[in-house]
Amino acid sequence: MMAALRNIVDSARNYGAKATGLLFERAEMLVVWQWLLLALVPLLIVLLYFLKLKRQPLQVPSTYLWHKSIEDLHVNSVWQRLRQSLLLYLQLLFIALVAWTLLRPTIQGKRLIGDRFIFLVDNSASMGATDVAPTRLDEAKKRAGELIDEMRTGDVAMLVSFSDGAKIEQSFSEDPRELRRRLDAIKQTDRSTSLAEALRVAAGLANPGRSSNREDAGDVQVAEAEPATLYIFSDGKFPKVKDFSLGHLAEKGREPNYVIIGEPDATNVAIGAFTTGRQEANPDHLQVFARLDNHCAEKVSVIAELSLNGELIDAKPIDIEPGDSTGVEYDPDKVETGVLKLSIDAKDALAIDNVAWTTINARRRGKVLFVTPENKPLEFALNTDRVRELADVTQRTPDFLAQPDYRKQADGGGYDLVIYDRCRPEQMPQANTLFIGRLPLSDGWRAGEMADVPQIIDVEQGHPLMQIVEMGNVLIVEGTPLFPPSGGTTLIDSQVGAMFAIGPREGYEDAVMGFMIVDQDKMGTDWPRFASFPVFVLNTIEYLAGTRSSLDSGSVRPGQPIAWRSDTPAERIQVRPPKGAPFEVSRGALNTFNVTSTADVGVYEVRAGDQALGSFAVNLFDGNESDVRPALELAVGDYKVEGKTSREPARRDLWKIVLLAALAVLLAEWYIYNRRVYV
Repeated sequence: MMAALRNIVDSARNYGAKATGLLFERAEMLVVWQWLLLALVPLLIVLLYFLKLKRQPLQVPSTYLWHKSIEDLHVNSVWQRLRQSLLLYLQLLFIALVAWTLLRPTIQGKRLIGDRFIFLVDNSASMGATDVAPTRLDEAKKRAGELIDEMRTGDVAMLVSFSDGAKIEQSFSEDPRELRRRLDAIKQTDRSTSLAEALRVAAGLANPGRSSNREDAGDVQVAEAEPATLYIFSDGKFPKVKDFSLGHLAEKGREPNYVIIGEPDATNVAIGAFTTGRQEANPDHLQVFARLDNHCAEKVSVIAELSLNGELIDAKPIDIEPGDSTGVEYDPDKVETGVLKLSIDAKDALAIDNVAWTTINARRRGKVLFVTPENKPLEFALNTDRVRELADVTQRTPDFLAQPDYRKQADGGGYDLVIYDRCRPEQMPQANTLFIGRLPLSDGWRAGEMADVPQIIDVEQGHPLMQIVEMGNVLIVEGTPLFPPSGGTTLIDSQVGAMFAIGPREGYEDAVMGFMIVDQDKMGTDWPRFASFPVFVLNTIEYLAGTRSSLDSGSVRPGQPIAWRSDTPAERIQVRPPKGAPFEVSRGALNTFNVTSTADVGVYEVRAGDQALGSFAVNLFDGNESDVRPALELAVGDYKVEGKTSREPARRDLWKIVLLAALAVLLAEWYIYNRRVYV
């Protein structure tokens, strides 16, 4: 019997697949003649039980001898009644289990491929949507927890949360309980989303030669980067990740997984913008502007309520077509200071963008230096009554830039704004700047070749500098296309490139015009002939000279810093956020208080001791976050990651377990046989 079984196993090995390390390799499906041979084994076992008689010499009377001989003939006959035998049943069971193993038994389950995983959990503002109860973030944590529970002994996983940045919640660990604990600790944020930093962290741990900002907080420390299977739990509401290679995170057998969180038909109505402005003819008269966005497939009607310091002052019914935006304008009575709040009564999936704030603070006079050889149109615009109310403007010629008094004031933050007309300093000042017809010396700015009569094709009127500024009929005699630094914004665009742009510089902003207003005795543009020119100059004073609160012109988004300017002599201010405990901010080297803890939406009150200095607001104002319909795929460089709403079913092999059961049966049979135990 054992020889026959050995032949069967050897034959199965010829059709085997992957080595198991147990007894023999898993076999593929046997051919017909091999199954027939295997089916004969149980029959042979039964026949051997019939023919296993062992005779011993025994002296008996002659008549008894004949009786036993007849009985012996009966015992050695195949056709007889089968007697109960535990050993027989165990051997038959062993053969049955071996045959079942060759059939490759499986059960249906969920697939968790690999032994090394990176889980990215989105906790941005849109993950607070309630289309999946209780929230999308809770659903994402539930899905990630299911995968952690399926980890096998020796598997390691890493946990990263991400919004506009990435945070390593748990470095690679093989402890499911610790991973679960860190997963449950992930909190909802009000921030927007960017997958780029989270992918850089993951790629640094999966691709040799890349660096990552990995914290040394895990149970398993990995000496060098190794391939890993990536799982992204998100609604996909973030921009495409450009110029990025997944490397080992997208190799065959370890393809990245995007788990879609959220319902495809989720609806939301959002406040997309909320700002204020003052009329040029009547500066005491405040105008309030808002934009409502309908991210639904159907027309919606909402009530937009405007309140000042908690008291309702106006309410308007608004109808918004599907996928469209609608502007709302309010004309409240005279408002000096306070907090304006706009709210809508939309019954949608995301509540955070149903309310917005803007603040009206007491205005401070800015300090402006105007450096020019001569520029009559700009001099007139800077000498209006309205500008004089807002700022002290000092005019100097370009040779003033070489004097010690200028350097002392510029380096010490003595100016809020410096306007350089056809000149530039050797060193950038500690102030915001406006360059006209010249390029600043700061890094990142580049210019193209001079072009004659560039045609204006677009104006960024959403920016505070260009609000209510019409440029359609303005003629530019000649201009130089501009290339602002990273983070810069084009404000006036032409067919040859940007004619006016603004870019950041160490807490300040530099605005650059690629054309001249006047060029010696001739005009560089006819812009001063239009009413939009003094409006632009006023916007410049209000925005770049800091006389307008940053939130009168829109809002900062969660996580963005604010440079708070104040004439108070205090070296520290106290900021009271909408959530959490108050915190203090010291005066910076740039003569401003740089507030960086702006993670929550709402109104932040600023104080110096017992004196209230004003307030500022933080609003979402992010179309990607407000459009809560989940993305069906993610674009990472040239790689597309298709999303899945549920996990892919897979077949799990049971042949190892069945084979172990067969071995147990064989050991039991051997034990019973050697102990001469019979039933």
